[in-house]
Amino acid sequence: MGGPDFTVIAGPCSIESRDQFLETALGVKKAGACLLRGGIWKMRTSSKTFQGLGSNSFDMIRSVLRETGMGLVSEVTDTEQIEQIHDIVDMFQVGSRNMHNYSLLKALGRTNKPVLLKRGFAGLIDEWIKAAEYVTNGGNPNVILCERGIRTFETATRNTLDLNAVVYAKHNTDYPVIVDPSHAVGIRALVPDLALAAAAAGADGIIVEVHPRPAEALSDGPQALTLNDFEQMMSRLNRVLSAIDRPLQKAAQLAH
Repeated sequence: MGGPDFTVIAGPCSIESRDQFLETALGVKKAGACLLRGGIWKMRTSSKTFQGLGSNSFDMIRSVLRETGMGLVSEVTDTEQIEQIHDIVDMFQVGSRNMHNYSLLKALGRTNKPVLLKRGFAGLIDEWIKAAEYVTNGGNPNVILCERGIRTFETATRNTLDLNAVVYAKHNTDYPVIVDPSHAVGIRALVPDLALAAAAAGADGIIVEVHPRPAEALSDGPQALTLNDFEQMMSRLNRVLSAIDRPLQKAAQLAH
C-alpha cells in the first residue's frame, strides 16, 4: 500500500460461520477486492452482544483462505492474540478503542507484518501519528493509517468522516492512508459515496464491511453492504480511479 495502486479490503465485520465467510470472500474477490477483512474477536460496547468466534474458528478460517487464495486483515485486541493469529493473518488491525493501547502497539512493533492502525474516535491527528510511531520505533515500519470517522456533536450518522485527516496525513507523513467508510457513517446507503470521496481525496485504499445478508449479521448489519451493493460500488469506484489515473490493486494468490 502507498504506491500507485488503490487497495480495497472487504469482508464481514465478524466471521460468523464457514458458509458466511466463504460466500463473502468469493463475492468480494470476484468484484475486485484485494484483501479480506473479518473479525475473529470483536470489541463491543455491550458485553451482551456477539464477541466473535475466537480461537475455535482458526481451522475454518485457514480453510477459507486456502480455498480463496486471499489474505486476511483481522483485529487484535490484546497482546496474546498476536502470536495466536500470526500465521493466519497477512495484516494486523488495531481498532479505534486500542489506538492508545501502547503495550499492544509496542508488541506489534516487534512483528514483521503490516499493522492497520485505526484512528481513535476522539483521537487528534497528531495523537494518531504518534501512536503509529510506537509500532515503527519497535522495528516494524509497515504501518497503514486508517481514518474511520470521529465522534462529533452530529448524531445523524454514526461518526463524522474526516477527510481533512486523510489529506493531512498524506501530506505530512510517509504512511499509506486508507478510509473505513462503513464505521464512519454507519448507514449502508451512504457507504459507497464516502468510498468514492475517499478515493478522490487521495486515500490509498478503503476497508469496507460486506455481508451476504446484512439483516442476519451478528454485528454491524446496518452498515454492511450486500454483495450486490459492493459489486455496484466497485464499478463506480473504477470510474473514479480511472479519472485520477490510479489502478486498482489486484488480489495476489497467497499460500496459506
